Amino acid sequence: MPIEAVVFDIGRVLIEWEPERFYDSRIGEARRKQLFAEVPLHPVNLEIDRGAPFHASIYALAEQHPQWSQQIRWWHDCWLQMVPQEIQHSVRLMRALQNKGVPVFALSNFGAETFETACDAYPFLRGFDHTFVSAHLKTVKPEPEIYAILERETGVVPDRLLFTDDRPENIDAAQARGWQTHLFTSPAPFAARLVQEGLLTQKEAA
Repeated sequence: MPIEAVVFDIGRVLIEWEPERFYDSRIGEARRKQLFAEVPLHPVNLEIDRGAPFHASIYALAEQHPQWSQQIRWWHDCWLQMVPQEIQHSVRLMRALQNKGVPVFALSNFGAETFETACDAYPFLRGFDHTFVSAHLKTVKPEPEIYAILERETGVVPDRLLFTDDRPENIDAAQARGWQTHLFTSPAPFAARLVQEGLLTQKEAA
């Protein structure tokens, strides 16, 4: 079926999201692995993505693990350093699609406060035709409800959506609903997919 709209994940698709790299630069890989093994930073972050308060959640976790309190607080205090730059080719693809009149949606697991911080740092994130952020919706990928909300609010038939995300489980959940999908590894293969679907020319996708 022809594609009517393209759905982008944000982290590791349009902007870098590299907490492990940040911690490696601060405390070294071995201590970072120990920290992440002993402290549930990613699970707590998922609850923030679901709508839990950012500062309170991280600082409460720091109190629960006093031996790592400073390093845990970095997740809040240094968060923007974990999203150090946009992925420029992906951003060009987003803009090229919009220039061709193709609606572009965002579907992302993101905290409410961190999404505002990201938008301030990367203003293009305010430019989607529709934006679906997990913290606003109180549901996260790959739960079915977040996909259903996008379908209801945009009115686009599932098999007319092309969704790109870097996590296989999120892609699988979309496929189960009949969406067309692309597992994102880097911009170039996704650019080729957009050309293959007739959404962009080779020049537009460069």
